[in-house]
Amino acid sequence: MVVEDEEPLCELLRYNLEAEGYQVEIVMRGDEADLRLKESVPDLLVLDWMVPAVSGIELCRRLRMRPQTERLPVIMLTARGEESDRVRGLSTGADDYLVKPFSTPEFVARVRALLRRAKPEALSSVLKVGEIVLDRDSHRVYRRKTEIRLGPTEFRLLEFMMRHPGRVFSRGQLLDNVWGETIYIDERTVDVHVGRLRKAVNNGQMPDVIRTIRGAGYAINEA
Repeated sequence: MVVEDEEPLCELLRYNLEAEGYQVEIVMRGDEADLRLKESVPDLLVLDWMVPAVSGIELCRRLRMRPQTERLPVIMLTARGEESDRVRGLSTGADDYLVKPFSTPEFVARVRALLRRAKPEALSSVLKVGEIVLDRDSHRVYRRKTEIRLGPTEFRLLEFMMRHPGRVFSRGQLLDNVWGETIYIDERTVDVHVGRLRKAVNNGQMPDVIRTIRGAGYAINEA
């Protein structure tokens, strides 16, 4: 997630992060980011110090007080380059600090380095949950060493759920994270694709690894 109110910079960061294979959500106000982060926690937060409604420094302070986001990797962006400002930003809980204007390659390198330290599984090409193995590079999925054939949407859906094993996601959260916030489709579409994924992964004879929680959403079992 990128929290930044300068639209040209937002698009620059989105373009470069997506070119590296990251899914990017842009939020332009601190209060909106606060609400979104209560609903869904990203792998990493890029946070501008001076955003409307709730400042980046205040939002960072709030995030560090919540169990769900106390370990969320945060890179703070700011035009404030004084040593005292950098100290304040890092003391509030930011993991890294970049002063505008900054080099885009350096920014991307810092994102990669912070993810490598904080969430190495987010960069791993192979995900494993229970009996299921997903290889991002080869775009293949196996269960008990038997290859499972998936369509592109089912692959993205499984990949997202495997990055968060055991966690329950609502249809709306799955739509935002798998299809993207700019795609307008009915939430029931999620049920169709989860049904296809369940059929493929379980192959009609293996234990069901996808849980349906009535009124809440879906989760993939950790074992």
